[in-house]
Amino acid sequence: MAPSFIGVLCALALVSSSAAAPPEPLPFGQASGTASITLQTPLVRSGGTSAQADPAGKLTPAVDPDIRIASPLTGPTPAPQPAPSTGTPGPDVARSSEAGVAPATETLSAPEATAASTQPTPQTASIPPLWAPDQELASPSTTQLPAPESATLSTEALVPDSNASAVLTVFNKINEYRVANGLNKVKYHPTVAGMSQEWSDSIASREVIEHRASFWTDPRALNPNNGAGEVIAIRTDRDAAQLVEWWKGSPGHNAMLLDPRFNVMGAGISYTNSTYQIWGVVNFFGYTTLPAGTLDSPGGAGSGGAFPPPPPSLCDAPVKHMPPTLNLAAAAITGPADLVSVDSAGQLLNRASTGPRTYAAAKVIGSGFGGAKEVFVTDWDRDGAYDVLTQWTGGNLTLHRGIASGGFQAPITLGTGGWNTLTLAVGGWCANNRMPQILALDGAGNLFMYANKGTGDIADRVTIATGVYASRLSMVDYDADGFQDVLALKTDGTVQLYRGWGTTAVRAEARPTVATGWTDVTGIRALRNVTGLNSTGIALRRANDTVQYWDLTSGSLASPSNIAGPWAGQRLAQ
Repeated sequence: MAPSFIGVLCALALVSSSAAAPPEPLPFGQASGTASITLQTPLVRSGGTSAQADPAGKLTPAVDPDIRIASPLTGPTPAPQPAPSTGTPGPDVARSSEAGVAPATETLSAPEATAASTQPTPQTASIPPLWAPDQELASPSTTQLPAPESATLSTEALVPDSNASAVLTVFNKINEYRVANGLNKVKYHPTVAGMSQEWSDSIASREVIEHRASFWTDPRALNPNNGAGEVIAIRTDRDAAQLVEWWKGSPGHNAMLLDPRFNVMGAGISYTNSTYQIWGVVNFFGYTTLPAGTLDSPGGAGSGGAFPPPPPSLCDAPVKHMPPTLNLAAAAITGPADLVSVDSAGQLLNRASTGPRTYAAAKVIGSGFGGAKEVFVTDWDRDGAYDVLTQWTGGNLTLHRGIASGGFQAPITLGTGGWNTLTLAVGGWCANNRMPQILALDGAGNLFMYANKGTGDIADRVTIATGVYASRLSMVDYDADGFQDVLALKTDGTVQLYRGWGTTAVRAEARPTVATGWTDVTGIRALRNVTGLNSTGIALRRANDTVQYWDLTSGSLASPSNIAGPWAGQRLAQ
C-alpha cells in the first residue's frame, strides 16, 4: 500500500430483503499500515450509526435505538423503544428490517492477534451494513423532495482542481473489478454523479465522514427500484485508485462493489488543503429500466442528455467553511452545551457545561441586553467561536462575534427595522451550507428562511411554509435524521413538528403534535453534547424558575431532568 493512508471510510447499503445473505459486518477504521486519527468532530453518521474517536484514537461505535439493523454475528434482537418558492421581499429590514443491536468488534485469529500484539496496529470497530425492505425503494417517501441545491467551491476549504481524471479512475477500477468477478459493468449517470459530488463537497468542507440520510429518495437518484448503496473514503494523498483498493479490502464495501443488481453509479471526488487531500463518494443504484441520460462512462455517449442541474437557491453556500478546532476554555461561550441567559439587569450570563447534565456557576459575559426581545447563540460566521445574535425590541438585529480568547467584538447591525415583529429560530437549516440560517415567522403564518450573508445585511428570504401559527420556534434535529426540523410552540401549549429536508422547504406531510402542556415555556434552546458527544436535546425555561433538559438523541423527547439554577429573573437564550 502507498505510504499515505485512508483515514476513515464508511458504507451505507440499501438492499432487497429478498437478496442473498448479507455481507459480513462493515469494518470502520484504517487498513493495515495506516495511522489512527483523533478528531473532535463526529467521524461517521451512517443513517443512525455513528462512530467517534476518543483521545487515544480508538473508534467507538454507537447505534441510535430507532435505526433497525441486523448483525450477522448476533441475529435479530428486539429494538429498544424510544420514550413517548420563490423569494419574497422581507419586512422593512436592511437585510432500514431487523432489530437494533450494537455492532460487535472483530475477533482476530491467533496469528493476527499475535501480530496485533507486536505491532502498533490502530484499534478498529465494526459497523454492520444497514438494510431496508423492498418497499423503501418501491415507495421511498410520501412526497417528492425538491432537489437539494448544488454547492459551490471555495479555496478556503476545497481545492477547485479538476477531478475528471480521478472520477474516471474510480469508475474504471470499479468496472475492471466487476468484470474480473463475472459481473456486468455499471454505467454512469451525470445526475447521480451530481448528487455524489455535492455530498463529497459537503463532507470535505466540514471535515466529517457521514452518509446522506435517505439518499435514495433524492430526485437525482432517479427512482431506483433494485437496490442502492453508498461508499465513502478519504486519503492523505490524491491516489483515487487506492480508494477503490480499500473498498475491495473491506467486506461491507466490497459487497457493494460486487452487487449484481447495481447497473448505474455516480462518483464525487473533492480535494482539500487539509490533512485529508482527497474525499470520494460513490452512489450505486439498480434500475429495471435505465433512466434517460445514462452514459457508458463519465463524459461518454449514452441514451440521451443528462438532466439539467438544479436551479440555485438561497440555501447555496457563499463559501465553504471548515472552522478551526479552537480551544474555547477562555471564550465567553465554551461549547454547544452551554446555557446562556439574560438576567433582570440586562446582563448576559453563561453556564458552562461541565459534564452530562451538569453546569458551572453562572458567569457574566456581557451587559446591556435589557432591550433584547430574544438572544440566540450560534457560530454565525463559522470561525469556531460562538457568537450572539440579538433580536431587539426596537426592531434591529445585531451580531456580537465571539473571540476564542474571551469576550466579544463590537456589535454589527445585520438588519434594521421590522425584526421585532417576527418570531425567530437560528440554526443549520440548509444541508449543503454549514453557515447558520434564520427562520422567521410573521403574524400571517408565513415561515421564511433568511440567507446568511456573513457580516453583510440580511434581506434575501424565501417562503418555506405557510399556515404556521406559533408563539415560539426552535430549530433542532428532532427525528435524528441529520436534517434540522422546526418545533412550533402554539399558544395552547401544544408543539407541532415541521420536519426539514435540508432544502428551502419543509416536508409536505401531516404535522404531528409532539408535546403538550408547554403553556408556561418562555424559552427553548437547542443543545448538543449535554448527555454525551454528539447527543442532541433541548432546554426549556419554565415557570417556577425551572429549566429542564429533554434529550432527543433517540429521535423523540425523552423524560426531562431539571438543571440547577438559580434561574429567578432570567430569560433563556435560544
